[in-house]
Amino acid sequence: MNVEFCDTNILVYVYDSTAGAKRQRARSLVERLWRDNMGALSIQVLQELFVSLTRKLPSPVDVATARSIVADLATWRVVEPRTMHILSAIEAAHRWQVSFWDAMILTSRPAGRRAVVWTEDLNRWHDRQQPLFDDAATTRRSRRRGAARCP
Repeated sequence: MNVEFCDTNILVYVYDSTAGAKRQRARSLVERLWRDNMGALSIQVLQELFVSLTRKLPSPVDVATARSIVADLATWRVVEPRTMHILSAIEAAHRWQVSFWDAMILTSRPAGRRAVVWTEDLNRWHDRQQPLFDDAATTRRSRRRGAARCP
């Protein structure tokens, strides 16, 4: 089954009342992922989401609410990185000239599944491996195998 991997920034938009149109697009996307049972994320995303919700939003979410949001999202397909993902991310960060954390998102995607990655952070470079990316801030365009969505 195909899955759609959500990066932290997309999930933060859902709860950021100052995000305007990005909030609406993110909410529509996340609602669809819930409805179609297609959502996937990583332990890293859950951790980053909690910190962002409670410390980085203009109007932070209280800890109990943030915990509830994280617990709900933890019912999606959760990728738990292993040592091999960390080592692959180190190599990928060097090879693709991206941050280690961005590389972790790629190397920790659901194994054996074709995955769309919804993010704004990775649309500036091209992956030469397998994942497909969509920039949630733009409309979906036709996908090419192995190509990042670039503006």
